[in-house]
Amino acid sequence: MNKIQLPPYEQIVLIFQGGGSLGAYQAGVYEGMAEAGIDPTWVAGISIGAINAAIVAGNPPEKRVERLRDFWETVCRPPSMSASFAAEAVNMLGFGFAPFQESVKHTIDKAFGSYAATMAILEGQNEFFYPRPFAPGFGNPSQVSFYDTAPLKATLERLVDFDRINHKDSMRISLGSTNVGTGNFVFFDNRHMKIGPEHIMASGSLPPGFPATEIDGEYYWDGGCVSNTPLLYIMNESNNQDSLIFQVDLWSAHGKLPSNIFEVTERQKDIQYSSRTRAITDLVRNMHRMRKLLLNTIDRIPAAVRKADPYFDQMAEQAMGSNYNVVQLIYQNKFGEGQYKDAEFSSESMERHWRIGLDDIEETLDDTSCLAMPPKGENFVTYDVHRKERFTAEYTDPTAQRNAFSDYAFHSGHVETHKPNASGTVTKAAPKKAPAQRKVTPAPQKATPGKSRAKPAAKKAVSKR
Repeated sequence: MNKIQLPPYEQIVLIFQGGGSLGAYQAGVYEGMAEAGIDPTWVAGISIGAINAAIVAGNPPEKRVERLRDFWETVCRPPSMSASFAAEAVNMLGFGFAPFQESVKHTIDKAFGSYAATMAILEGQNEFFYPRPFAPGFGNPSQVSFYDTAPLKATLERLVDFDRINHKDSMRISLGSTNVGTGNFVFFDNRHMKIGPEHIMASGSLPPGFPATEIDGEYYWDGGCVSNTPLLYIMNESNNQDSLIFQVDLWSAHGKLPSNIFEVTERQKDIQYSSRTRAITDLVRNMHRMRKLLLNTIDRIPAAVRKADPYFDQMAEQAMGSNYNVVQLIYQNKFGEGQYKDAEFSSESMERHWRIGLDDIEETLDDTSCLAMPPKGENFVTYDVHRKERFTAEYTDPTAQRNAFSDYAFHSGHVETHKPNASGTVTKAAPKKAPAQRKVTPAPQKATPGKSRAKPAAKKAVSKR
């Protein structure tokens, strides 16, 4: 892949979501970014994403893909001889059996994926976690779980250079977690504290499978208990810097309607772990939309009035914010996967997820216009390679959830819609004319003989509190 010359963003952020064994997709995405010469200045992660983020931040650029590969090959089950034999047998059927071959391959993937997930549940994963004797146990939250994650600490210490992470000139890293006692979403950030393996493990302590991690007398669970994406934290901590953000999601919000209990479980997971990502993206988009309306309002105030009161300049500075370009890479559900797809720690599944991640980032980077700075008049845009559309605060994703403000903006004449063209600039769509109102003539009332029409009763005055 050719090296890419990026626009002058002040920071490049890489966000990794949680999703168990699906996290190999993130490793594939990072490999493609590295091949293109895109070096993040800030990585943030939750759960399995925290592990991938720590490996990226805790190694020099030339070692990162190698260390990611080392981790995933370590924790996944070795390649299955039976799976390899079955795949080779299908390939020997010949070209004329292509449709049949594809169907059989999906069946094989599903069968061996189910086996890998079952073995992960029964035996755990090498150098990652193993079943806890006499589970689930009792006592404090670090002693109550079905699995023990003690082996992960040694694995992290082997693959991550924590001196590098905690160096004053290091890449920034932020790891999302949940405080068990307060229920608050917290971040361990090397700009504010010293990061160790316990902070990474805390971010991935998903109950009831994994125990809570104790840090300084507090207990922490997986950040996905509150939100599976660190996007809002990134926006709040960016200090108005122009940012190119690669958000790698492992769960797709869109999917087919389930028709059996297994598909219901899978669909429930997809919605649960992807909904916060969509909600936060929509929230940020609408926030920037409101900022733009505020700036337009300030522009209507006479210059003499603005000059006399410095508050208007302060408000305009806060409303302007910075430019954010969020490039979304979302793992799409594949035929043959099921509700256990996040527990398929097999080499075959890992290689498949890794390859899909690499393919998706390469396809994304084929169209470098998606990396352009947001067009003038917009400071928040999103792009998804699977739909190949760039959405802005004005030209919004039609599948995004609505709220009171966006409904008002969509259905009133106060806000014009904008749509980006192929060059990335924004053109205004012609405003729609309001439908002509039909004049309604009230029907004449018949007077009752011998009686005069009664006068309407006077309205009582209502005092305002």
